Amino acid sequence: AAPAGAVAFGVKHTEGVSVAVLCRGHPEAVPGAGTRWPLDEGTALSFSMSRASSEVNDNKVTVSFYAEGGKPINQAGVFLTGIGISLDVDADRDGVVEKNSPNKASWTWGPEGHGAVLLVSCDKEFP
Repeated sequence: AAPAGAVAFGVKHTEGVSVAVLCRGHPEAVPGAGTRWPLDEGTALSFSMSRASSEVNDNKVTVSFYAEGGKPINQAGVFLTGIGISLDVDADRDGVVEKNSPNKASWTWGPEGHGAVLLVSCDKEFP
């Protein structure tokens, strides 16, 4: 996807994004701004987020492409929104679903017990 004439690229990203450059399948650390990698076959850029965003499109990755001699050619950018997913349950069995209940990690049987009760339907409702 690099523009014609590009021989190298550089990466900038916001604080909430983790970036890795994979050269022939092996990850390389992404140092600060100004580092450039050759556009070799087998080189890939991988990025991810480890926390939910505070608003839509609040993180960004920008890839700059360079010609021979280091002349900038073009840029491509991706805006990212991290979405948090959590399975919350009424682990105390008191009628209240709590996000950080200490009883989520264990289960005890009985009326004074704790832990989620999960009912799974394993039958075939539609052939």
